[in-house]
Amino acid sequence: MIPGLSSRRRFSDLSEQEILALAISSEEDDARIYRTFAQRVREDYPGSAAVFEGMAQDEDGHRRQLIELHRKRFGEVIPLIRREHVSGYYARHPVWLVENLGLERMRGEAEGMERAAEEFYRNAAKRTSDADTRRLLGDLAAAEARHIESAGTLAERHLANEVRQGEDRTARRKFILTWVQPGLAGLMDGSVSTLAPVFATAFATQDTHTTFIVGLAASIGAGISMGFTEAASDDGQISGRGSPVKRGLASGVMTALGGLGHALPYLIPDFWTATVTAIVVVFFELWAIVWIQNRFMETPFLRATVQVVLGGALVFGAGALIGFG
Repeated sequence: MIPGLSSRRRFSDLSEQEILALAISSEEDDARIYRTFAQRVREDYPGSAAVFEGMAQDEDGHRRQLIELHRKRFGEVIPLIRREHVSGYYARHPVWLVENLGLERMRGEAEGMERAAEEFYRNAAKRTSDADTRRLLGDLAAAEARHIESAGTLAERHLANEVRQGEDRTARRKFILTWVQPGLAGLMDGSVSTLAPVFATAFATQDTHTTFIVGLAASIGAGISMGFTEAASDDGQISGRGSPVKRGLASGVMTALGGLGHALPYLIPDFWTATVTAIVVVFFELWAIVWIQNRFMETPFLRATVQVVLGGALVFGAGALIGFG
């Protein structure tokens, strides 16, 4: 260990050899991150996997150049110094450890990694008065800038418009199957199925507290039931619908929210004020369902309107009749 590394060092206190060693270890880390990205997306997005693999190879090339420079100036032994040893050095957030990191997030992280490295080296070069250190930091900044340019070249080579569009369609499909479809099913179930018990209780008792308790219980119970049902129905391995935990969470949360939307107004003490507010909320809930169906599921607007609004009206009417009866 380098003397003094028991605590974080200031960048300004590093020697030129230590700065070079830090750059070498940083290049090694970034190459591993890019290869992790490539491995994660290779099956679904081969074009993007080729881009990440190419960026990793660029990092390997820069690392070899830095090692050769270190060998010429300082010899064979490279000091052991990494990002976490240096105060103020740019950090890499471990987002690559997330199993289901999205493709666009990976692309954004890759670009951000290169830009952060370039900016850090340029700012560090401005803060030093030593000519050799200043030149070294400037060279490192230029190397990071070339990384960004090479990433653009790689993207043009491996991500033709057709490939990029195909990958974007695949990513959108995964998003819809994992989040939108289960969430929409939950919102429809929570909004429509709880209409009858909530308004039946409301008109039968005209007691806002009782109505709220019934609505709360129905919403939470439906949310738990829908969440577990969705998660247990399909592990996503064959269907490609994504993580059952994510689907269950989307379905359960949206089911509960759909029911709570028209249960919460009954926290208002006045019965008719609460009821009118709840009816208005139901109106917006049903139109939100129509919009989601039309926007993400490509259901024709008129058909979605008839299905959702007519169904909701029938359930509401049934609840009202039962309550008045």
